[in-house]
Amino acid sequence: MSAQSTSPMGLFERYLSLWVALCIAMGVAFGASIPDFVGLIASLEYASVNLVVAVFIWVMIYPMMVNVDFASLKDVGKKPKGICITLVVNWLIKPFTMAALGILFFEYLFAGLVDPQSAKEYIAGMILLGVAPCTAMVFVWSQLVRGDANYTLVQVSINDIIMVFAFAPLTALLLGITDIVVPWETLILSVILYVVIPLAAGYVTRKLLDRSGSDEGIANFTARLKPFSIMGLLATVVLLFGFQAQTILDKPLVIVLIAIPLLIQSYGIFAIAYGWGYLWRVPFSTAAPAAMIGTSNFFELAVAVAISLFGLNSGAALATVVGVLVEVPVMLSLVAFANRTRAHFDHRD
Repeated sequence: MSAQSTSPMGLFERYLSLWVALCIAMGVAFGASIPDFVGLIASLEYASVNLVVAVFIWVMIYPMMVNVDFASLKDVGKKPKGICITLVVNWLIKPFTMAALGILFFEYLFAGLVDPQSAKEYIAGMILLGVAPCTAMVFVWSQLVRGDANYTLVQVSINDIIMVFAFAPLTALLLGITDIVVPWETLILSVILYVVIPLAAGYVTRKLLDRSGSDEGIANFTARLKPFSIMGLLATVVLLFGFQAQTILDKPLVIVLIAIPLLIQSYGIFAIAYGWGYLWRVPFSTAAPAAMIGTSNFFELAVAVAISLFGLNSGAALATVVGVLVEVPVMLSLVAFANRTRAHFDHRD
């Protein structure tokens, strides 16, 4: 797995943190040097949705949704323990621990370092990350730990279906706990724009490509779209940090402050899911992907909803983008840990 030719991670995935860091620097320089142009882009919105950013996010999400195969749901009963871990961690544990950590750090531990309004927005961004389980990069993490590919596909499909119905109510509940008023209309519109429509488009595309009965057409199609998805992600990061440029230049410490609870959340959730899988005697090829999907986030969705709810220049949008910067190095470290501890699962079995 260490050889580049056998690694499922391409150049982009392997150095995602570096690309994001470079785009952060570009965005800040962009926003500081030509603020009027950045302001013009920020003004191009309709119904609280920035049109430029929306296009980039759709470009990011659509190829991922093509990979979701709802036909795999017929296999849901074959490994019920793994599915149980995935669902409980993603929908009953992770959103609430993320909200709790956000409140703990930004309303108490970091209270003297950030103003109350910014603190609320950072908490909101963290909540949006916690309520959005990963749908794309989890396939890479699963491959790196040599997990069960069919199981990974099943769990992603189930989580996407649940997300359509649970994302808005759960987000509203947790934001309400933090005393943040969120208009239901905007939240539901965000779910329709960034989950339902891309998921439906991906489903239709997959059906059209799958008429031959082979997955080769789907793989070729998503491979051709991948460069556009990458450009969409990086362009979104540049714009978001361009919109936040002055805040970042005035308060660079805020990036570190947001990253600290995100790191604690990531390693804590992995420990819960992975440890549960070990104690419940779940095979490694199922337990490891279950832990990976519980730890990683659908940050594209979180970014899009943060922009729609709180605006391009909000602390919520900034927090979700910091999640992109934090996630990849964390996940790679967890992949390495899982591979080193695989023998304990095998010996137990």
